[in-house]
Amino acid sequence: MKASAKIFNRPNEPFSDFEVEIPIPSANEIVVKITYTTICTSDLHTYYGRRKSPSPSILGHEIIGKIVKHGANVHKDYNGNTLIEGDMITWSVYAFSSGNPMDQIGIPQKSPDLFKYGHQTILNDSPLSGGFASHCILRKGTSVFKLSEALEACEAAPLNCTHATIAGALRLAGTLEGKNVLVFGAGMLGLSACAMSKEKGAKNVYAIDLDKERLKSATSFGATASFPASLSDEEIQDRLNSEKIDVVIDTTGNPKAMESGINLLTLGGIAVWVGAVYSTPKTQINAETVVRKILTIKGLHNYTPDDLAFAIDFLNSCHQKYPFKELVGQEFSLNELDDAFETAQSGTYYRVGINQN
Repeated sequence: MKASAKIFNRPNEPFSDFEVEIPIPSANEIVVKITYTTICTSDLHTYYGRRKSPSPSILGHEIIGKIVKHGANVHKDYNGNTLIEGDMITWSVYAFSSGNPMDQIGIPQKSPDLFKYGHQTILNDSPLSGGFASHCILRKGTSVFKLSEALEACEAAPLNCTHATIAGALRLAGTLEGKNVLVFGAGMLGLSACAMSKEKGAKNVYAIDLDKERLKSATSFGATASFPASLSDEEIQDRLNSEKIDVVIDTTGNPKAMESGINLLTLGGIAVWVGAVYSTPKTQINAETVVRKILTIKGLHNYTPDDLAFAIDFLNSCHQKYPFKELVGQEFSLNELDDAFETAQSGTYYRVGINQN
């Protein structure tokens, strides 16, 4: 039996067709029939040449699918739930060897032998490693999670990127109970940050974005108030009505936004940056501000398996409270991937889905 896929060769070039025999899984592998993939912003950055990625490759990492066959050593998911053929699952965006030095210090996503789904060339012994394909082969060292049937596919697909990343960011931010959180960027990452911060007990959650429509959406995802990015730091401070900002989450990667976040933090505040994943102008920070206000700046790229576990628990409990399923504005088939990317690049929707159900 063969799997089909769409291949990324070079930026701005149409995807090409690809077929390969589906291998019999080894003892520690899982063959997955992909049911749904969403186009992440990082996929767009790669396809349109804003970041480098190996090619030829199968892009796509916000994936869910059903187990077709699993190896003899694969019995349970990360949480200890029994896995059987037909189960709907998601998985970490990377596989790694446990116990390596990076894993031991709590950042397995930087393991030296990291294998990233949606970011590997097909010119190796494991070409089925991306979401824009009919099947994916999960390697040993992948953290797999069984999904609830209550989640719709369009809700669940971004779990292993967007929501897990925000779970990691809030882990770095520490306790949010009774604190004020300011989120820069009201894209999918930002909306997830608003909702998750609210659920973690934040007193107030504020959102900042250039797009007025996205600012309106932020209130549906737990934001107390939202502000246009055109405002100065002084104007934002005035609108906060004497409230102090304890935590800033930046999802934009925009140097001006990150600088503004530092300026708006109160004494002892924490800034967590997750958006700067491609080259931007230098961020200009006043070191005296950081020292005198005793600020902490933390960066996060990807996440840990525990972060994904937290994100899944969050969505299971809150998917009816917040309209995450409405963020996928249009769906396409795998054969329509070129049109899907063009639609996603337009910025009309938070996410575009590739539906293979």
